[in-house]
Amino acid sequence: MSHNLSLAQNHAYDLARTPMIPVTLFRVDGEYGVMPSEDLEDGEVDVIHEYDPHQYGRRAH
Repeated sequence: MSHNLSLAQNHAYDLARTPMIPVTLFRVDGEYGVMPSEDLEDGEVDVIHEYDPHQYGRRAH
């Protein structure tokens, strides 16, 4: 978890690109976190953005 949105966004992008799986950037209790989208249950957190590496191709950022 991080209080820095920019840092969390960079980690989300890197995590999505490394194993090539969709990940979700979310906020809970004032902190930001990232986890694989398939592991995130609806209603647990405030979703900020989902990073899908297959949507943008190899040059996305």
